[in-house]
Amino acid sequence: METDGSRSESPKARTELEALHARVAALEAQAPARHRPRARSFFAALLILVAAVLTPLSIVSTWAKTQIGDTDNYVAMMAPLASDPDVQSAVSDRVTGAVMKHLDVKALLADVAPADRPVVDKALSSLSGPLTTGVSDFVHGTVEKFVTSDAFKTIWTDLNRTAQSATMKALSGSGGGAVKLTHDTVTIDLAPVIDRVKQRLVDRGLTIAAKIPEIHTDFTVLTSDSVGKAKKWFRALQIIGFWLPLVTLVLAAGGVLLAVRRRRALVTTALAVAAGAVVLGPAVWLGRAFYLDSLPSEVSQPAAGSVFDALFGYVRALVRLVVTLGIVVALAAWLTGDGRAATRLKAMWSGGIGAVRDAAGVTGGPVGRWVHRARRWLNWTVVVVAAAVLVAWDRPTGLVTVWIALCALFALAVIEFLDDDSTPHLAAPGS
Repeated sequence: METDGSRSESPKARTELEALHARVAALEAQAPARHRPRARSFFAALLILVAAVLTPLSIVSTWAKTQIGDTDNYVAMMAPLASDPDVQSAVSDRVTGAVMKHLDVKALLADVAPADRPVVDKALSSLSGPLTTGVSDFVHGTVEKFVTSDAFKTIWTDLNRTAQSATMKALSGSGGGAVKLTHDTVTIDLAPVIDRVKQRLVDRGLTIAAKIPEIHTDFTVLTSDSVGKAKKWFRALQIIGFWLPLVTLVLAAGGVLLAVRRRRALVTTALAVAAGAVVLGPAVWLGRAFYLDSLPSEVSQPAAGSVFDALFGYVRALVRLVVTLGIVVALAAWLTGDGRAATRLKAMWSGGIGAVRDAAGVTGGPVGRWVHRARRWLNWTVVVVAAAVLVAWDRPTGLVTVWIALCALFALAVIEFLDDDSTPHLAAPGS
């Protein structure tokens, strides 16, 4: 009987043994695949790292392409300097010095026609101190009034429109005109300003100013021993100005898609890109300090600082933008995950708003049920719209960023408040 029982069990044992062999073979076949997640993680990390490294270069190339290389953007960037007190003071001093250098008061007074003598005497009668000093103060006051007028803003805009070509000449080898590049220095010829000042001096009674010859004097826009060396780099940045940010974005997206844990990779990528942008902040600050220290003594440092800040203001704005977007994307990806801290925070958020809704006695109804079904897409729509507004905003300040974030939080709170599927609870059996 036992022999027959053993024989009857033999096919079953053989079947189990064959299944075991098949399982072992399958595991052995899958053994090389264990290395695939490691390879994917390695290449994903490599793509994310490259994207982070290219982020500051992408910002600089965008600045070079869209701001320095575009005439209208350059003029809009430099136009506010016409109202800058440091620039106005520097221009006033430069123009006054140029006028006084060509204004031989005694010689010009000797040539005044008898008919014009009363007018000149009246204009000079209000001067105090030595004649030359008084005339210098008179000229300087006239220049100051002009550089604070709307007429100067118009001339300044026209000069900087021409200056854009000189800046391009300094950095890419093209340009010319009223703005010159000499020994790695970009200068604006203030002759149009001097002509208008001479006319104002004549109008104010100093008719001898009409005899001043045409004067050309320069106002320094950019000067550096490394301008010539930067030509090749700037030209390269202009060429890759559109493609480099796109390549950086593709690499970042590729790193996320290739990663095994994509949500965690998205958080890492967003923070890595933000960290790459942050590097530019200290770099611009140090560059400003080194630039001002290298200026010649005759160049006004406050005015040069204002010009530097205007030139690189867009870089700072892009840094703030990328950092803000990186933090927002990382936070959104983290909050939509299943981590313990994120889940607890979401529970606090939902519980707090739900308590307010219950205390107010608000029921969702059809709207609440629709919001409940579309809640995920509504939340992501708010995030995308907020990010789009931030990107489209021209040079967003910290305050603008805070307001956009507060508006986005308010919209998310409204969605959470309206989210009520109104599902009735089933009564327990026997109740």
